[in-house]
Amino acid sequence: MSGRTHARACPERTCVGCRERAAKSDLLRIVVIEGECAPDDRGTLPGRGAYLHPAVVCLDLAVRRRAFPRAFRVPGPLDTAGLRRHVEQTAQ
Repeated sequence: MSGRTHARACPERTCVGCRERAAKSDLLRIVVIEGECAPDDRGTLPGRGAYLHPAVVCLDLAVRRRAFPRAFRVPGPLDTAGLRRHVEQTAQ
């Protein structure tokens, strides 16, 4: 008998803001739509995704570190205004 348990492992992702690993279900998936970071609540939008804790602190860290252009492999800054509004509403 192997040492593995039969419980399925919970997928983990790294927050682009604080760089901490967390369960995928605890993080907000973000995709780029026409040069703007957009939240993907259901996790079904096409394209490359980046993960972020739904907290303003992590969003500020990600913006300051220029983590979104690096995560999405695009040149130049991305618009995060809509994402900020979404995170502020969710955090309340």
